Amino acid sequence: MAKDIDWANLGFGYIKTDKRYISHWKDGEWDKGTLTEDNVLHISEGSTALHYGQQCFEGLKAYRAKDGSINLFRPDQNAQRMQRSCERLLMPTIPTEKFIEACRQVVSANEEFVPPYGTGGTLYLRPFVIGVGDNVGVHAAPEYIFSIFCTPVGAYFKGGLQPANFIVSDYDRAAPKGTGAAKVGGNYASSLLPGKEAQKRNFADAIYLDPATHTKIEEVGAANFFAITKDNRFITPFSPSILPSITKYSLLYLAEHRLGLEVEEGDVYIDQLNDYKEAGACGTAAVITPIGGIQNGDDFHVFHSETEVGPVTRQLYDELCGIQFGDKEAPEDWIVKVK
Repeated sequence: MAKDIDWANLGFGYIKTDKRYISHWKDGEWDKGTLTEDNVLHISEGSTALHYGQQCFEGLKAYRAKDGSINLFRPDQNAQRMQRSCERLLMPTIPTEKFIEACRQVVSANEEFVPPYGTGGTLYLRPFVIGVGDNVGVHAAPEYIFSIFCTPVGAYFKGGLQPANFIVSDYDRAAPKGTGAAKVGGNYASSLLPGKEAQKRNFADAIYLDPATHTKIEEVGAANFFAITKDNRFITPFSPSILPSITKYSLLYLAEHRLGLEVEEGDVYIDQLNDYKEAGACGTAAVITPIGGIQNGDDFHVFHSETEVGPVTRQLYDELCGIQFGDKEAPEDWIVKVK
């Protein structure tokens, strides 16, 4: 099957791979976990994941380096974020070592599906935890499943590193003091309608403002927002309802330590877009998507260009991807070798 994949034209979709990892939590502890060929979960009809949204997930990638080796990018950070999500939803956490080892096993068992170096493709890993078991009351589940599957993917937004336009949504992505900072399915379910409405109007996705005042940018679809000020500072929104993107925090580090920019997590007011010369959306799936323009009510604001990538955004993209694919030196502990 793998040899029949058109690596150069991969989209961001599901392709069934050979093996996935599964581990069960029961009687207060996780079992050892195993690899299985079965891509269908068998769970109780009373599972809390189905009725009360007791579930969370992660997303990370495996990258084929030039020498044929395979890199995982900062999997410890995904493990820690999943631990925070689990704690928020009263689910047992996955130890970091167990999480990383499970990722290694899945990538190794599906090595044929890791796209070749130079194609731009990656192997996307989707770890998740769900509450299962016979249940009907509104309380934490009696049992849990931790699983990881993988699929080869290309660019999340069509066109790869090309500017895309976005529109400010009237909907809220998350509630103040809600689950916005946890990677839970409900946050994404609520984004489906505004995302579809944005696409109907020929925008890539919706931009969400802060739920309390609707004056500040928080997220771009399922990605984090960043911008470059006219005096060359890298700024990204800070809010307790934003999902803390591993890509965003990596870019903050690279902007400061590799590009020499001042960096800041702070408020990005929707009525002050003229302060920024470049903007982008970033995340594991999107990597970096340059933002050409933002539609806010009747106003359409263009940053660097609707067709050309800004120079700072391109530098950040090249630096990040160079590290992920092993072409540039990585900061300490950022890369875990699978092979």
